[in-house]
Amino acid sequence: MVNFGKKLMAEQVEEWKEYYINYKLMKKKVKQYVQQNRTNGKDRQQVLKEFSRILDDEIEKVVLFILEQQGQLASRIQELESQRAAVLETTDISQMSKLRESYREVGRDLLKLLRFVELNATGIRKILKKFDKQFGYKFTDYYVSTRSNHPYSLLQQVFKQVGIGAVVGALSRNLAFLQDREGSYLSIYDHPTAIVKDPVIGQINASVNKLTHSTNFLEFLGQHALIVPEDATIQGTTEDHAGDETYHFMSLLLNLANTFLYMVNTYIIVPTADDYSVSLGAAATVCGVIIGSMAVAQVFSSVYFSAWSNKSYFRPLVFSSIVLFMGNLLYALAYDLNSLTVLLFGRLLCGLGSARAVNRRYISDCVPLKIRLQASAGFVSASALGMACGPALAGILQVKFKIYSLTVNQNTLPGWIMAVSWLLYLIWLWISFKEPARDNTGDCDDASQNNSTSHHGDNSDMENGLNQPLLLDKKERNDEDIEECDDSEEGSNDSRRPANSIGEAYRLLTPSVKAQLLIYFMLKYAMEILLSESSVITNYYFKWSTSTVAIFLAILGLTVLPVNAIVGSYITRLFEDRQILLGSEILVLIGILLSFKVTSYYSVPQYITSALITFVAAEVLEGVNLSLLSRVMSSRLAQGTFNGGLLSTEAGTLARVVADGTITLAGYLGQSLLLNVTLLPSLFICIASIIATVCTFNSLY
Repeated sequence: MVNFGKKLMAEQVEEWKEYYINYKLMKKKVKQYVQQNRTNGKDRQQVLKEFSRILDDEIEKVVLFILEQQGQLASRIQELESQRAAVLETTDISQMSKLRESYREVGRDLLKLLRFVELNATGIRKILKKFDKQFGYKFTDYYVSTRSNHPYSLLQQVFKQVGIGAVVGALSRNLAFLQDREGSYLSIYDHPTAIVKDPVIGQINASVNKLTHSTNFLEFLGQHALIVPEDATIQGTTEDHAGDETYHFMSLLLNLANTFLYMVNTYIIVPTADDYSVSLGAAATVCGVIIGSMAVAQVFSSVYFSAWSNKSYFRPLVFSSIVLFMGNLLYALAYDLNSLTVLLFGRLLCGLGSARAVNRRYISDCVPLKIRLQASAGFVSASALGMACGPALAGILQVKFKIYSLTVNQNTLPGWIMAVSWLLYLIWLWISFKEPARDNTGDCDDASQNNSTSHHGDNSDMENGLNQPLLLDKKERNDEDIEECDDSEEGSNDSRRPANSIGEAYRLLTPSVKAQLLIYFMLKYAMEILLSESSVITNYYFKWSTSTVAIFLAILGLTVLPVNAIVGSYITRLFEDRQILLGSEILVLIGILLSFKVTSYYSVPQYITSALITFVAAEVLEGVNLSLLSRVMSSRLAQGTFNGGLLSTEAGTLARVVADGTITLAGYLGQSLLLNVTLLPSLFICIASIIATVCTFNSLY
């Protein structure tokens, strides 16, 4: 891994070298401050003030040069505009080709400027991280919050580059126009090698997409799953350990099938859980415990499956299938045994079989870079489809008969069907799964291979380099850690090694990360309250049948993919993630407020409207929340057993446990109070999460 300082020197444009940030100087300053702090305890505020001034000067130098170059490019485009008017009056193909080449030359210079911006932005980010690590300060939060939101912000010019958009737009429009115009005179028979699409336009668009940190639908789905993929355009590098030799399509399909079946298993009992509890002599609201017992077990299973996936993928999936088969078998038998204990034990076993951590890990570790985006999207799609199919299946399983002494009805049939499904899955798994080879070649290499959410690649080519995102993602954080492995003066084992316990992971949580985990807890709590008590609430107020509840829940589940498509393809291009985050939280709050029963009459339109607002807003919030979480968390939480994915899973699972427990406890107050009592905690947690977002808003980059 090339040291960034050397990379900066090697890739800078010679005639622009005086305008790049002085990364070497700032590194020396950091070391100097560390030595002074050790010897004479230099005042912290003085250090912050001095280093802020140095960084301000360096950024100002970079920004003024960017503005100067933008002006020159704009002037050149303006000159070409006057030439274009004259050329278009003729049908001289050679003149038009010459003009088009002039525009391309401007485009190549624009690409060079974009690369200049990318290198400087990377240097700024790295030096901020280095300062934080050496001093233990949260200097980055302070510096970004004070500089980025100022009306005369220089930092925004580097990281957002709104001003350069006009140059990009003018150049792309003229190139596309000339290409279309030239195409009207050219014949494919006379010019069989004619380029259909100008490559400069594609390179500029790819670069600008990264500069504005825009994202597409697949990337958004990957972030939703907290499988944060690298840029899909950077392929075939030697650093991509998840190569074709470790990839096995059927194994990937088995992981996606496991995800789908588990989500079906989770939600197939929701429409009938209240009726099942009543048939066993318990209150209808005990459905909260029945549904939540699976989540309770998942709190523990997530940890051991995450650790187990460090050594194998096949064995945990086999164990998961066997445990889920047994759990569903007990769930179905509980009716004839007339035992609520057996039913709850069956659901606990189902929770102990949750292998979602293994499914995520397999995609991020074993799927080649070129299709990892699609695999990540497949993970979310399988989850969403399972969430919709579970209640839908429950709605059509309205039968009642006996096979010998075994009762098959709407309560037990979900257990029988899922038991058979997991048995068939186990056979398929045993026959078709291929355990990928593992290569352990040292600590720094392990850091990339064991990363549960990303691999890395590096390409020194200018155009590929421009495809690297300017804002820090987990791939880049991992690259920085590996770079530090090669720097004996700066690297340390403690700064690189993953967290080895929940306590150690907790100590790595910054206020921004804690805020994101609180938001994740809130949205999972609100969704669980909505889904788990739906059968009780709708039966009490509207007398809905099991089939009606099942259809309602299935429709909610089917909104996941269309909503993610809209957000991932359009909304993320118009707003920053942190703005979408805050807006989604406010919508969840509105949905919760609309759900309260404040009059003597509670209508179906009010319930459906409030449920849709809450559920859809929470779905949007989940994707953006996990995207931001992947950016703000420490690189040490991007690898190992106690990684960011595990922490978010634990936060969400705990939220479900608390929500289901709340439903059961609130049931003792009577079904007439159930709705409002269970919504009150959702309301307070949502308000707290909005406050946390506002307090950490400036650090969410």
